[in-house]
Amino acid sequence: MVCRVLFFDYREAEKSFFDQNKFPDFDIRFFKWSLTEESVNKLSEEDLDKAMIISVFTTSHITEKVLSKFNNLRIISTRSTGYNHIESTHCIDKNIALINVESYGNSSVAQFTFALIFMLIRKILPAVESVRKGIPISDFTGHSIESMSIGIIGTGSIGAVVCRMANSFGMKILAYDLSPKRELKNKYNVEYVELDTLLQHSDIISLHIPYCKQNHHFIGAKQFKLMKQGAYFINVSRGELVDIKELLKSVKTKKIKGVALDMIYCVESACLDEENDLENSSLKCSENAEIVRELNKLANVIITPHIAYDTQDSINYILKTTFIGLKDCLYGGKGHRVF
Repeated sequence: MVCRVLFFDYREAEKSFFDQNKFPDFDIRFFKWSLTEESVNKLSEEDLDKAMIISVFTTSHITEKVLSKFNNLRIISTRSTGYNHIESTHCIDKNIALINVESYGNSSVAQFTFALIFMLIRKILPAVESVRKGIPISDFTGHSIESMSIGIIGTGSIGAVVCRMANSFGMKILAYDLSPKRELKNKYNVEYVELDTLLQHSDIISLHIPYCKQNHHFIGAKQFKLMKQGAYFINVSRGELVDIKELLKSVKTKKIKGVALDMIYCVESACLDEENDLENSSLKCSENAEIVRELNKLANVIITPHIAYDTQDSINYILKTTFIGLKDCLYGGKGHRVF
């Protein structure tokens, strides 16, 4: 039996994978747009009736209303590790399986983290702009990375690679994790400390933990206050982990010397919390968007649109793992299932 798959959030970078790999067991229909309560109405009655599988990225939002449109949906595949853009309780109620992709782009994200660090500590962005605009050279004196300490919050699959890279640069490495890893201590001279200690003694703080409702605004007013005067702050994890109002205050008061963020705050799932009504969610999104606009005007702030993972290698890995997970799930396996 051939299963119909509706593949949303389709990108040009994914095309080469499908050109090189054929999946005769799947009838795949590609859609460049995200699946939401509004866009689901663009689907044909045939697709809504015959689709057994939908594949989405984090820009889609799968709610009860979206699920109710499908008649024979059996599996949702998210091409991401996080899945809070999908209302899990309604999937479980309808006996719809959810699969995800874990540990993709570890090296890509770690490399991007250091790209951002170098851009900040060597003032690369303002230096490039000064040449581009023909502005007389200003003070672009930076820091040598080996003279700095880095505090790595979260030493999972990505944080561990950041530890390895930091060690290769000769940095002092402080780390915070609920489950310290002995191999990181032994191989990369990582010193595990309490979070407050890390914040107080790190020149650069890099955030690498997954998001859940329990750690919403994990970094807020208290944490920014504890940071060293003139510290740099990097977040390539989920935007909801950081209270951006307090971040903006810390930058404006020069408590934080430089910031790099890899996310789009106004579309993060905090704005789409199923416990919030639409009016409150929209207001929160508008407030966040305004703060991001204000941050983006500052010369010592770098904001990128969630591209840390975005290398061809990572994309190919995500797609390969997605179809391995789909086949496994169809045959009753649970190797890639969330539930």
